[in-house]
This record gives sequence, C-alpha cells and structure tokens, in this order.
Amino acid sequence: MASTLAWSFIAANLLLLLVQVLAGRDFYKILGVPRNADLKQIKRAYRKLAKEHHPDKNRDDPEAEERFQDLGAAYEVLSDEEKRKVYDRNGEEGLKQGDMGGDPFSSFFGDFGFNFGFGGGRDRDNDVQRGGDVIMDLDVTLEELYNGDFVEVLRYKPVAKPAKGKRKCNCRMETVTQQLGPGRFQMSQQQVCDECPNIKFVPEEKVLEVEIEPGMRDGQEYPFVAEGEPHIDGEPGDLRFIIRQVKHARFERKGDDLYTNVTVSLQDALSGFEMDIVHLDGHKVHIVRDKITWPGARMRKSNEGMPNYENNNVKGSLFITFDIDFPKGSFTEEEKEGLKAILKQESKQTVYNGL
Repeated sequence: MASTLAWSFIAANLLLLLVQVLAGRDFYKILGVPRNADLKQIKRAYRKLAKEHHPDKNRDDPEAEERFQDLGAAYEVLSDEEKRKVYDRNGEEGLKQGDMGGDPFSSFFGDFGFNFGFGGGRDRDNDVQRGGDVIMDLDVTLEELYNGDFVEVLRYKPVAKPAKGKRKCNCRMETVTQQLGPGRFQMSQQQVCDECPNIKFVPEEKVLEVEIEPGMRDGQEYPFVAEGEPHIDGEPGDLRFIIRQVKHARFERKGDDLYTNVTVSLQDALSGFEMDIVHLDGHKVHIVRDKITWPGARMRKSNEGMPNYENNNVKGSLFITFDIDFPKGSFTEEEKEGLKAILKQESKQTVYNGL
C-alpha cells in the first residue's frame, strides 16, 4: 500500500513537471504583474526588475544572467499585443511553434538595447569599428520627474539597404614581400581590401520610448545601445539622452528637496491664515499659520519633496518661503495711532550689513 502511494506521488510530480515544461515560463509571474496588467504596468515592472537583476550588478550570482534573460523574454512578449494574445492562448510553446514567425526572443537585446549604467555599456571588441555616438538633450517637466512617465521621441535613423555594385570593405594594412632580384627582397606595408555587396543608408522613422522614472535628476543619462550613427563596416554607435529639467513656474528643485515662495497680505501675515498648495501630482499641501509671519519666514513640510531615485518610498522636504504684500497708499493720523496701539512696538531703526 505504501509503495503504491509513493509511486502515485512520484507520478503526480512528474505529471506536474511535464505540464510546466510544456507550458513554458510564466511571464506574468516573472515580471510580477497580474494577467490583466496594462502596458504601462508591464514596462514599469520590467524596468525596475531589470535594474535589480542586471548581470553587471550581480556578478557573484551565477543565475543572474538567466534571470535577466527571462525578464527580457517576458517583456518582449507581454509588451507586444499580438505576441501576448498567442501567449495567453497557448503559452510559450505556442510562440515557439511558429505562430509569430520564429523565435520571438532572438532580437530582444539587439532591438531594445537597454543599458542601466552598471557596467559602462555594452561589451565592445576593440577591433570592431563603430559609428559615432549621438548625444541629445531631452527636456522633461518637473511633473514628469515627480510622477514618472513615458516620453516618445521620433528618431530618423539611417538604415543600411542593398544597392547595386560592389564596394571595398574590411580594408587593413598587411605586410607584402616583393622579390627585387637574386637574394634581394623588400618588405612593405600595403592596404588590402575585400569586395562586399554595396549598400546605401536610407533614413527610417522610428519611435523610441524613454521612461522617465520618479526621482530622475537633471543631467542623468538614458542610453539606447546601437541607436547612434551607423558604420558601414562595423557596429552603430549609441544614442544617449541627457535629462534636462525644464524650469517650473512654482517649484525649484535642489536634490530631493523642493522650494517655493508664497506671498500673503500684511493682514494675513499679522493675523494668521490657512491655505493649500497644489503639488506636482495634484494633491494639496495644507498650510496653517497661527502666528505672525515676517518677510522671509520659512516653513518646512517633511516628505513633500521629490521622490528619491534609488528609493521612491523616501521623499525630500518642501520648503516654503513667505513674502509679504504690504498695502499701498497711506494711513490717516488716527489710523496710525490705532496701529501703534495694536502693535505695541517702540520706534526702532538699525543700520547694518545684512548681506
């Protein structure tokens, strides 16, 4: 009886393993998103996990490379509407059976080329010639840097197309030995080239999607590997976007802290006031002043600054500096005496260097 139960247990586990093998990887589980996740959730999850599990950041982990490839495969499928439909119907096996016209993962890293800044970019063979890198400023609003967003950039990229004729390629310097006579020869450097099919570069329109992550900083780099200038006999260069924060009408950013100025009337400055400041995501920061507010007074609101890029759960502070709007015109003698009675201050003037 015990033997029968043991064999039944083994058979059940083998069946479960077979089902898992046939079904392939669970891409939703790999990315940690629900099956009804939208494209923005998928992209955000992939970007976050790819940064955590990048092999350059986990050099001591032998499984890091495999996990990173699983993340790439999951993103490649779930971010593509047609591939996702096939995967939802038939799993990874359905993709491998040719529903999508071949291996859906073969070009993932070449096409998307994400670089997360851990190892200084792609590994390069020093002997391989490369096209030039393209460096572009990308204007980003403070709202986008606070909330995070996806920004689409239209890129016209030169793409190699077949052309008529042949061209010289793979040119290199080789040493050539020439016989000058009996017992005499000469060695010299000579350029030697192969003949390759001719090509021409045709500009093609391509939309690149840059993810602005919460807390990104001005001057931060966002690279696209192999999206730079092409090289006729080598690899294309890289395209690097430099995040440039656009000046904001209400807030100034310093690190993870935000600064703003509020102007109040003299009446409010003396008697106290309440007000709301609309933040970068639309929520309101409530301010209460129940004491006298002098020109240049500053209030600090903790956890109301920018999210920290490395840890979005941590935020800086919001510093509010108050300016006073004094009334125009003049008071009557009676009003002046009334103010003196209310303020109860002696007349005082001090000359000093306050800079």
